Amino acid sequence: MITGADLSLFQKGELYCLYKILGAHLQTQGGVQGVHFAVWAPNAQRVFLFGEFNDWNPSATPMESLGSSGVWAIFVPHLGVGEKYKFVIETREGYLRIKSDPVAFSSELRPSTVSIVTSVDTYSWQDQVWMIFRRKANKQQQMRIYEVHLGSWRRLGSQVLNYRQLGDELAQYAREMHFTHIEILPIMEHPLDESWGYQVTGFFSVTSRYGTVEDFQYFVDTLHQNGIGVILDWVPAHFPTDDFALNRFDGTCLYEHEDPRKGMHPHWHTAIFNYDRSEVCNFLIASALFWLDRMHIDGIRVDAVASMLYLDYGRKEGEWIPNAEGGRQNLEAISFLQRLNSVVHDHFPEVLMIAEESSSYEGVTRPVSLGGLGFDLKWNMGWMNDTLGYFSRDLMDRKFHQNDLTFSLLYAFSEKFLLVLSHDEVVHTKRSLLSKMPGSDWQKFASVRLLYSYMMGHPGKKLLFMGGEIGQRREWDAAGQIDWDLLQHPLHQGLQRCVRELNAFAEAHSALWERDFDWSGFEWLDFSDAGHSVISYLRKSATETLVCVHNFSSEIFLDFSIPWRIGKDLCEVFNTDASFYGGSGREKEQISRKNNSFLITVPPLATIVFEVI
Repeated sequence: MITGADLSLFQKGELYCLYKILGAHLQTQGGVQGVHFAVWAPNAQRVFLFGEFNDWNPSATPMESLGSSGVWAIFVPHLGVGEKYKFVIETREGYLRIKSDPVAFSSELRPSTVSIVTSVDTYSWQDQVWMIFRRKANKQQQMRIYEVHLGSWRRLGSQVLNYRQLGDELAQYAREMHFTHIEILPIMEHPLDESWGYQVTGFFSVTSRYGTVEDFQYFVDTLHQNGIGVILDWVPAHFPTDDFALNRFDGTCLYEHEDPRKGMHPHWHTAIFNYDRSEVCNFLIASALFWLDRMHIDGIRVDAVASMLYLDYGRKEGEWIPNAEGGRQNLEAISFLQRLNSVVHDHFPEVLMIAEESSSYEGVTRPVSLGGLGFDLKWNMGWMNDTLGYFSRDLMDRKFHQNDLTFSLLYAFSEKFLLVLSHDEVVHTKRSLLSKMPGSDWQKFASVRLLYSYMMGHPGKKLLFMGGEIGQRREWDAAGQIDWDLLQHPLHQGLQRCVRELNAFAEAHSALWERDFDWSGFEWLDFSDAGHSVISYLRKSATETLVCVHNFSSEIFLDFSIPWRIGKDLCEVFNTDASFYGGSGREKEQISRKNNSFLITVPPLATIVFEVI
């Protein structure tokens, strides 16, 4: 099963089908069916296969060394799917380390860490129409992403839903709400629920919390058949130090750096991958390709990119080692990210690579050929921080902080941005989005409707975390579920209706997404009226122009003047103050013209959108 050419490519870091070679695979040798096992442990003295088939005898089944590659392998006849196993690594010092398979496709339900022989090739996919559509889609397409933690979106009593139930229900809900994609927090195997999946131990393994590999494939397939893309969070920045997994795998720092100044994250107390080692980079790139290939995933959101880019991330002076040029950039990690994006785009050019990157590093979405990192999108953390900071202020104080709203347009086209209101903003005492808003209950809901509509008008793709669309009052709790019973109340119903219809409105109006990444799609009308806390601008596509007016104050303004030199007529097409959204419900008033402006009534804490006709 493993050729010399395979081993040579692996040592070079170019065996991108690694998941077809290492791990456990069904195979027939000499007419006998069985399972072929292979693992990388170059510094091991000996390696043994350890499982139910040999009564968990740690020395009964020795594996064969395949030379300088560091790979150990064995074929065991008469084994099949469902077989449970681990590896026993005998270190050069004579210690035994019992390890899960780093390339296993499935594991037992936590707290067990046993690997399970699993096939990922038996599911019958029915998403051919979607996959053809995906290949033809333009990456500047509309994107309204619904971010979801599968374990706490919806439950049956205290029980989490399985992948099949989640696929059916999320597909229906996403379609009803006019989201284009689902982004799910990591579902790679992880030992601790409280990590939300960001402490990964199984980079090729679908977590068994919600079902089997085929169940997860059904989940993706169902969303695709309903026209919904699937984006996965993926964590190549670090891994936990649990002894059963990658940490000191063969008795040495195989996957991580030996020096803690490069090999340990002070924030998360996790190990950092050694990006200077070709086999480690190969392992990570193959992991990304596995999810795209075998699971039909449409995009990968790379977590904690900033922590990878800088050697001093989270460290004090003296706690980090400068690079070969004396600087703070992690040159090996930068090279890895460039190679990751290049390889992924070579194999799957239609797939989206998204960076959660919180620094001012230049060129995150610039092509690798031009010296950039090569991502398709970057989370706009600056917009998120400034905007939520502004909305959290007392209503009377907002006029003193107008720059918090307008500053983002100074850099809005420096990268290809994704605007995010994510899970990170509604946990750890940060409060829910609704609870961040000042004022009365009516004003809080009006402010959230204003926030969402302002985000929809701002250049960039969009992401909203689950619960935000119904006005979740308490912080997200990963051990519970969204408070769906809130929809019994009119203000919550109105907010959900507003989000749904705002999404549908954006879907129907290309001006809100066609030119998200360049100035030709945006033009200020007035950004300087801090006294009234009102801004106005144009959004433009090849076929239409919209006027967006946002009133961030709690005052209603009659005969409010908006600069207008175009000379064409306007028609109101969306208003977040409508009564069926929970607003004050003022009827449309006739637009009047005066010199180089038009006069309108601007309702409080509201967005009005006009179409140029």
